Amino acid sequence: MSPQPASAGEDLLSGSEPAVGGPRSVTGGGIRLQGLEKSYGEAQAVRGIDLEIQPGEFFSLLGPSGCGKTTTLRLIAGFERPTSGQILLDGVDLAPVPAHRRPVNTVFQNYALFPFQNVRDNVAFGLRYAKASKADIRRRVGEALELVQMSTYADRRPGQLSGGQQQRVALARALVLNPRVLLLDEPLGALDAKLRKALQIELKALQETVGITFVYVTHDQEEALTMSDRLAVLTGGRIEQVGSPSEVYTEPATAYVADFLGSANVIDVEAIGPASGGTAFRLCEQVLVAGGAAHEPGPAKLVARPERLSIRPLHARAVPSGDGQVLTGLVDRSVYLGASVQVVVRLANGCTVTVGTPGDQPGAGYAHGDAVRVSLPTTALRLLPDGGQVD
Repeated sequence: MSPQPASAGEDLLSGSEPAVGGPRSVTGGGIRLQGLEKSYGEAQAVRGIDLEIQPGEFFSLLGPSGCGKTTTLRLIAGFERPTSGQILLDGVDLAPVPAHRRPVNTVFQNYALFPFQNVRDNVAFGLRYAKASKADIRRRVGEALELVQMSTYADRRPGQLSGGQQQRVALARALVLNPRVLLLDEPLGALDAKLRKALQIELKALQETVGITFVYVTHDQEEALTMSDRLAVLTGGRIEQVGSPSEVYTEPATAYVADFLGSANVIDVEAIGPASGGTAFRLCEQVLVAGGAAHEPGPAKLVARPERLSIRPLHARAVPSGDGQVLTGLVDRSVYLGASVQVVVRLANGCTVTVGTPGDQPGAGYAHGDAVRVSLPTTALRLLPDGGQVD
């Protein structure tokens, strides 16, 4: 895929103007980042990112503060210029195309609505700037507001709206311009937890309706898991792993990914070598086996999801299932989470392991100091490299 001249970049903007809520002739654009880097003096914010996002995909950039995800988004939008590398949209190099001419729009966390304009005028702003006809503005604004279920609020000002309603207006203002790509920089971050969960489902449904490529930046693992077709986990300006939510959650490439995406036990162990069903390792003076890819002998990170482990009182008749791989310990504490209880067990070597149990399971409430047995099935264990390190 070779870059094309600047005139080709301008051609990206010359598509027809379909109705926002109706059949679209403008579909989501495909993005390719090649060797993308961005430095601010001595500080490297983005370190050689290579990534391909498919047309019409809901793709999330996930990582902690300072990992480079927002900088990457700003580079795609044109708000920042890369130090090196390319940003291709449908094969066209965006480098010579200024931000206001790219078929890309951005929704920010603070929404950036004009406080003294009503909802209708906020949504219409970009169309007026583009000198669309009054009839076209009226039609497209009406369709955009209907799409985000805000038609009845058209005459209100932003200060008269809830946070969730303001978020919908910001989406309508971005979508009304029919971008090939919509960039979203933590747009749900300012909302309360219950509303955020509801809007996660709405936002994914909206993306499927309009068919635009969404690139979503978040540090919230639940948002990424709920909405994404695929996601990239970033750290230190680099991509640690790319895959579907289920792939990245169940088959993390590194201990860093496992620890960041969801709850995970990450324990330093010593890998011994190949064994039936996986790799043997030593923990608490016992030799256990972890499934998954083989790991060479030496220091390793044992990774296990709490919900894949099980726990029983030490003197219970029923021995926990798990290939006979059982460790004993004392309950350090139990954390009630409603639907589940996380029981933290201190093992003989002093390290702790967290076990997830259903909240309504009889005997789920273990007390501090209870002697227990923890079952560690081979299939629930992985030996992984550290990851998350920057040279």
